[in-house]
Amino acid sequence: MSNTSSDHAHSFDTERHAKWEEQERASAAVDATRDIADVGAVEVIATACVHLMSAAAVKLGLGEGSDAEELTDLDEARKLINALAGLVTAAAPEISDMHARPIRDGLRSLQLRFREISTIADQPGKGPGEKYTGSVI
Repeated sequence: MSNTSSDHAHSFDTERHAKWEEQERASAAVDATRDIADVGAVEVIATACVHLMSAAAVKLGLGEGSDAEELTDLDEARKLINALAGLVTAAAPEISDMHARPIRDGLRSLQLRFREISTIADQPGKGPGEKYTGSVI
């Protein structure tokens, strides 16, 4: 008799835990959707811009740690700055100047930092994001 009552109870507990976990994941997905629905578009766009700016700053060696310069990666920074420039340029009419201006200021600072530390100078208007923002020099 290999199927003892403890084996059956263990099987039942495993199935019950699997169902609970599935219900928890479904509930978390519903909560996340509900949370997103409560956030305005301007806030979502601004938050995305801040994430792009922060990531670009780290890739430009502007992180807080003692190893910040070791994390410098200009190729990655160029991609992030391009994405940020495209997003803020496209979103500016929708999010108002009040929200776009500080993002543009941060973007310009990142573009200038990129030029400052790059060993190979981009032509004016050819730096990261400059096809969207125009030349920063």
